[in-house]
Amino acid sequence: MNAPSSHQRILVGVSGGIAAYKAVVLVRRLVEAGCEVRVVMTEAATRFVTPLSFQAVSGHPVRTTLLDAEAESGMDHIALARWADAVVIAPASADLMARLAAGMADDLLTTLCLATGAPVHLAPAMNRQMWAHPATQANRDTLLARGVTLLGPAAGAQACGETGEGRMLEPEAIVDDLLANVRQDLAGRQVVVTAGGTREPIDPVRFIANRSSGRMGFAIAAEAARRGAVVTLVAGPSALPTPSGVKRVDVETAAEMHAAVESIESMDLFVGAAAVADYRVAAPAGQKLKKSGETLSLELVPNPDIIRGVVSRADRPFVIGFAAETDHLREYAAAKRVAKGMDLICANEVGAGKGFDRPDNALLLLWEGGERELAQADKRHLAGEIFDTYHQITQD
Repeated sequence: MNAPSSHQRILVGVSGGIAAYKAVVLVRRLVEAGCEVRVVMTEAATRFVTPLSFQAVSGHPVRTTLLDAEAESGMDHIALARWADAVVIAPASADLMARLAAGMADDLLTTLCLATGAPVHLAPAMNRQMWAHPATQANRDTLLARGVTLLGPAAGAQACGETGEGRMLEPEAIVDDLLANVRQDLAGRQVVVTAGGTREPIDPVRFIANRSSGRMGFAIAAEAARRGAVVTLVAGPSALPTPSGVKRVDVETAAEMHAAVESIESMDLFVGAAAVADYRVAAPAGQKLKKSGETLSLELVPNPDIIRGVVSRADRPFVIGFAAETDHLREYAAAKRVAKGMDLICANEVGAGKGFDRPDNALLLLWEGGERELAQADKRHLAGEIFDTYHQITQD
């Protein structure tokens, strides 16, 4: 088990589920690792494990009620939310995830999650069918986009007698992941991220676009904020929610994205994850073009190169770019990195169900004198690996 790098104040939330008994061990392990722990339980959780059990292992009273006059006089829910360096909910039931995704604050635990500025981690635990249900997966994606970190779930035998994905991670694994994640290694750094595609108008109705969903860029912005960075996300058209703690600037065209990035006075790290259109229509029509049945020709002119502009700045930041290729991945990505002067490029294959509009991906990271392959994984996990690689490069 990893020892924490510094004293950490961990708020452990426990929702209703048979895996609640594992949360007692989790609290004990966190205390053994040197953390100060407070526990908040939902009403359903108290039917599986008593608050007294958590009080015994944490050494502190357990909170279960939002409107508790006696508790509020000592540490109200806002103060408790501010107290935490990190929040981990284990187990996180399907109901709890749904309520968090909906932004509800109908009990103490969900209220704390809305009120805290600390990173929130969920250790899901539920029946395999509940985990696989589209509603749960949609809630999962929403929470990830907002900056929540998922720890698990694991696969294996379940209390219901079925076998599959949905088991809560073992307490020791949660502690290792949690304490590895509760670090502020980008604290105070100015990070700018571009995400999503751009739309280049043909006329007031039609435009040239691509299949980028923005998921990777949004995951990177969320991860940077979780690590303490001051994050500006310049986003093309996207319905994804703004990650917690991130300043978002919405744009539509490549020229607008270029102008937005150029207007940012200071940046320590730039991540160009957007799929920016290389060309735009030279003279978009002012009126809707009518179908004539004849061939239509459009003159395309190059868009400004956003990454080249960042690289040429007098106060040049560390620059991370992306390359989406259908073939010759390593060759094309390596050439692109050198041609544009990037410090690190993240390359992935696209087409035939790869890369675009998916919650997961696989990446090849290339930098001067090194490379790293990241296996297929959730894009939030990949974002963490990208920043870990950034630290490796800058510390070598």
